[in-house]
Amino acid sequence: MKFRDEFRDAEAAKACLREIEAITTRPWSIMEICGGQTHAIMRCGIDQLLPDDIALVHGPGCPVCVTPTEVIDKAIEIARRPDVILCSFGDMLRVPGSDADLLQVKSTGGDVRIVYSPLDALTIAKANPGHETVFLAVGFETTAPANAMAAYQAKAKGIENFSMLVAHVLVPPAIEALLDAPDNQVDGFLAAGHVCTIMGIDEYQPLAERHRVPMVVTGFEPIDILTGVLHCIRQLENGQAVVENVYGRAVREDGNRPAQDLMHEVFEVQTRRWRGLGDIPKSGLGLRPAYRDVDAEHRFGPADGQAIDNAVCIAGDILRGVRKPSDCPAFGMQCTPEKPLGVTMVSSEGACSAYYRYRRSEKVAAE
Repeated sequence: MKFRDEFRDAEAAKACLREIEAITTRPWSIMEICGGQTHAIMRCGIDQLLPDDIALVHGPGCPVCVTPTEVIDKAIEIARRPDVILCSFGDMLRVPGSDADLLQVKSTGGDVRIVYSPLDALTIAKANPGHETVFLAVGFETTAPANAMAAYQAKAKGIENFSMLVAHVLVPPAIEALLDAPDNQVDGFLAAGHVCTIMGIDEYQPLAERHRVPMVVTGFEPIDILTGVLHCIRQLENGQAVVENVYGRAVREDGNRPAQDLMHEVFEVQTRRWRGLGDIPKSGLGLRPAYRDVDAEHRFGPADGQAIDNAVCIAGDILRGVRKPSDCPAFGMQCTPEKPLGVTMVSSEGACSAYYRYRRSEKVAAE
């Protein structure tokens, strides 16, 4: 299949690995900022194929995972109301809140519905005028334009029983927070191609220059990731720190301008709390005052912040890249995809989910 098979070619992968090995002279640590890339790395064993001196570190690349517990608690509180239909993408339903998850609310009578687009939630609102319909809007810049369109259409069409509980986050401020952390040991980054498809690459250049860290925009197939690693190592070995785009088949330098314009029309930048990283200034999107009528926080009140996380779960450390899922004593035992203690085991892009699916046997053998 064009644009897929050639990026899974074994001979091309071997050639890339040989070149990486040939230029590597010292240890380097590279972080991927995408849960999809994490799963590809685990599925293909890329981290095991690379030279021992190269460590791949998993960052906060899963938007479901970085959504803080207080947002989940607020969604649960709203979903428990008898006059509300709460709509969400499916991977949010099993994210643990302080005392329950949305799937449990649904099982006890709450009207919680899985949708595949925020516009589906808008359709549900129109079909149920006697109920408030709330869409749980989470994600990186990738999903923000579609959510912005839902808010835009709700306002334009006067759909008064529709609102959104917004928890959008922005990637570059999180990268800066990681680089500013005292325990940071990351030498280079693989930037998420899908985010850059929307936003372009310009906002990464100041980070690369200020922190002297190379950033390579790459995709999700094995050859994409290996090419990203190769370019990152080449920069590190040559003392360079620039932004490179090796995902040119999808990413333009200026991104998707119409999508950005729509985001700017509907959302404004604000401080956002990230699971594991805390409050990061200018790292999130919230609805502008002009869209207050479709803001669920305005209708139902903001999250109160009195959230309780499972004390055993180390999801916060995993999202900061300082520990790996296999370091957790509960991994694969008390914590499984069927009975998750933390969000990184729930999400289809979570690091714990990837390790459980592709590396669980290694954990069992070690014990």
